[in-house]
Amino acid sequence: MIRRSAFALALAATLAAPAFALDKTYATEETEIRVATVASGLEHPWGLAFLPDGNFLVTERPGFLRVVTPEGRVSDAIYGVPQVVAQGQGGLLDVALDPGFAENRLIYLSYAEKGEGRTNGTAVARGHLTDSVSPQLQDVEVIFRQQPKEDSTLHFGSRLVFDREGHLFIALGERSKANLRTQAQDLDSHLGKVVRIFPDGSVPQDNPFVNEGGALPEIWSYGHRNQQGAALHPETGILWTNEHGPRGGDEINIPQAGKNYGWPVVSQGVNYNLTPVGSGEKSAPGMEDPVHHWTPSIGVSGMAFYTGDAIPEWKGNLFVGGLARPGLYRLTLDGDNVTGEEVLLADLGKRIRDVRQGPGGALYLLTDAPNGELIRIVKAE
Repeated sequence: MIRRSAFALALAATLAAPAFALDKTYATEETEIRVATVASGLEHPWGLAFLPDGNFLVTERPGFLRVVTPEGRVSDAIYGVPQVVAQGQGGLLDVALDPGFAENRLIYLSYAEKGEGRTNGTAVARGHLTDSVSPQLQDVEVIFRQQPKEDSTLHFGSRLVFDREGHLFIALGERSKANLRTQAQDLDSHLGKVVRIFPDGSVPQDNPFVNEGGALPEIWSYGHRNQQGAALHPETGILWTNEHGPRGGDEINIPQAGKNYGWPVVSQGVNYNLTPVGSGEKSAPGMEDPVHHWTPSIGVSGMAFYTGDAIPEWKGNLFVGGLARPGLYRLTLDGDNVTGEEVLLADLGKRIRDVRQGPGGALYLLTDAPNGELIRIVKAE
């Protein structure tokens, strides 16, 4: 267990408190909320995790992992993070705590990793976060490498989600380029896939393609574009993901074992030059339709189901961050069906990169900017 007092005192002695740039009350369709900046000065923050002592772990896309206190103090970069390719959409991406973190101190990072020449690809590493006043990442090992590595700075994905049985899901992108995206349909490539592994990188024997010749055994589902949000449904425990469409057609999917989600054969959108995608159809036999989609695109990103009691009016809702149309998108659900939508915080004009529910029931956001923020949403008093 982290010795909070020593750690907090060390941070307080060396770091200045942030300027609280935002503290505002909003009336929403269901309730009034208070939206406030916890910390600022984060460089394109991407992923967020909650430590047992009440502090936050935040990744910054240029390659830095930092601890943020509830008072908004931001630590120096944690030593030991793998070297990343911080180009285009690449860099240090998501962060997740091991389900047994309280005992083993393991954290998981997804990031863009350099290959030979100009190639790169998404990788996932894990390491032990030391219990000290100056945390470090030690015993770092790479547990997954997306294959093949390709020459692209786009569509790395990627979100990390543990299911209730301890499997690690990795939601990946298909690297965008026209000569690469067709690999989303190929089972000998990780591009455009959801991958399911054990925490040490080994492959569960009940994965759908384990016994199929030529297929990569880590693959769970395929035919995805650029997945940037993922979360477990709180009642079913089943993975939901979202992914960017091209020009229109951002999707929410429920990836099932062995199923094909269509890209780039079918799409709810069109190519950026307005030409049809693939067959020009929105659906096809043997390919799964999304449970929800947006046209025009909102630029989907982080995603979280709300299960807390702190904002009871939102319990059971699904929240999705918007990058292209900045805002926080609140979706009401009936089972697997989306029944309504409310756009929140659009007036702020802030690109929302990640959305998480905190242990106390507050909702937390990361804004994608050179001076990015960690924002807290609570019910207005």
